[in-house]
Amino acid sequence: MVNTYRSALFVSAAALLSLLTACGDGGDSASAPRTLPGTAAPATTDGTTAASSVEPTATAATPSPATSRPGTPGRSDRCHTSELEATLGRNDPGAGQENFPVILTNTSSRTCIVHGYPGAAFVDASGRQLGPDPERTPGTPATVKLAPGQNAWSGITFSNPEISGARTANPDALLVTPPDERDPLKVSWSAGEVPVSGNESTVSVTPFDRGPGS
Repeated sequence: MVNTYRSALFVSAAALLSLLTACGDGGDSASAPRTLPGTAAPATTDGTTAASSVEPTATAATPSPATSRPGTPGRSDRCHTSELEATLGRNDPGAGQENFPVILTNTSSRTCIVHGYPGAAFVDASGRQLGPDPERTPGTPATVKLAPGQNAWSGITFSNPEISGARTANPDALLVTPPDERDPLKVSWSAGEVPVSGNESTVSVTPFDRGPGS
């Protein structure tokens, strides 16, 4: 009877130790951000493609509430879609990567805040999404205060399909949704094919940062 009790006690202790070890694993996995070659920073204050507000047609263009951190100023006086214009900057390729800056300009008469990642989706002429939702690059979003006429930018990055061999599609537009907003801005896409599946087909987005006109 005593031996049975001791065996049960040993098994319970071993199970508890295993549980504690499992809870501690992976805690540092997100601490080392992945670095991407090249840069998507805008080269000029002017984008290459004008944008207009449209109704959401792709789920990837509607961000989750996590695009801004709770308690940040962006929650109360954030820039709304109707107050912004989106433009696409020039590609800045490097090391097999295609890097496009997406620039949001405050077109309203008030100062507002952008904080977080954009929602983004490539779509065809009928509004159908092409490829999966872009992934967010690791990083801490900055709180960007935009006076009227100032801008913020986020980078759209993917591997050159001719090098990666990914399956591609030629989008009609890129839908960009400002952080914590539900209505996207439609940016015409004339930069050629983008990866949608297969080898190295991931499209990445960076958090918004202060633009060259801010």
